Amino acid sequence: MKSAAEQLKLLKRGTVEIIPEAELIKKLQSDKPLKIKWGADPSAPDIHLGHTVVLTKLRQFQDLGHQVIFIVGDFTAMIGDPTGRSETRKQLSREVVAGNAQTYQKQVFKILDKKRTKVVYNSSWLEKMDLMDVFKLSAQYTVARMLERKDFKERFKNEVDISVLEFMYPLLQGYDSVHLRSDIEIGGTDQKFNLLMGRTLQQRYGQEPQVVLTLPLLEGTDGVQKMSKSLNNYIGITEPAKEIFGKTMSISDKLMLRYYELLTDSDLNEVRKMHPKEAKQKLARILVSRFYDDKAAAEAQKEFESVFAKGNLPEEMETVRLINTKPKASDLLVSTGLAASGSEARRIIAQGGFKVDGETVSDPAMEIDISKSRVLQRGKKSFKRVEQK
Repeated sequence: MKSAAEQLKLLKRGTVEIIPEAELIKKLQSDKPLKIKWGADPSAPDIHLGHTVVLTKLRQFQDLGHQVIFIVGDFTAMIGDPTGRSETRKQLSREVVAGNAQTYQKQVFKILDKKRTKVVYNSSWLEKMDLMDVFKLSAQYTVARMLERKDFKERFKNEVDISVLEFMYPLLQGYDSVHLRSDIEIGGTDQKFNLLMGRTLQQRYGQEPQVVLTLPLLEGTDGVQKMSKSLNNYIGITEPAKEIFGKTMSISDKLMLRYYELLTDSDLNEVRKMHPKEAKQKLARILVSRFYDDKAAAEAQKEFESVFAKGNLPEEMETVRLINTKPKASDLLVSTGLAASGSEARRIIAQGGFKVDGETVSDPAMEIDISKSRVLQRGKKSFKRVEQK
């Protein structure tokens, strides 16, 4: 195991806060494998690069000889994390949560070392709590302190309902730390309140408190907003290799460096010395190799260079068949999945980012005749073939 100083240097990379750092150093100096807690509520089945910021840090802990305890929050997912929400979240059924949990596990082990990961379900201990246990847990924190939390504070100020159930969520997540006696817990900056709750409850239950590491929220491919499927600025880790490669090549040079910092162990000084195109290609290969393999990365790069550097069409592209023979350009983008909404479609067209058979379409209301097969192109990386149904 590396020295505490060497470990700390690696672990601090890309980290926003370590609370408190002195306690982390002390834990690392013990030369014992530490228990690193990470919980995920399987409220959705798919993982994108934004989620892998935390997974990458967890893998660093594993490579340093520590153990990750991956909590599948099957019980807490049925309550729903209120973080950042302006209204009460709908509860998920046990069946939906179970299905998402299975998908989650398959995806996280594309990054985590299975041998150094212990998978647990928090329903296995939370469901066993009786009413007196819940009362005891509830007594460990006050309503006044709960209302210091930003999202609760805003909702209370605006007279938006907050259910008592939502107050229970951070308490239950914190109790996970008590049950597991975790040494360290990791999460995004948006999870800081919940992470610190675990530290507080461990102290109240007479345990040595965990250290909290917060990590930044990764910007999406637009370089501005947090990566999100709803904003269509994401790179999904189960997307085809060529899509991961192409989307990575589309990001800005500034964002590329941030991706290197948060998603890889590459020397940033060496990256800065590289030509931006070369550095971006290397990043794209790293990501595709991580989620597929080196062969897939090489093939994705070869196709990217053929399609985008030489102006050729992809060897394979999805074919969409529509009933309407003359849809408007904006409707066509949405119907084929090249845009998430009409407003996004109009923005793409206004920016000159939509082509039909190689010709730029500038009018969102223009009717496109699809009585014969047409090739649609959004930006430089997305192609679809469209035909009449």
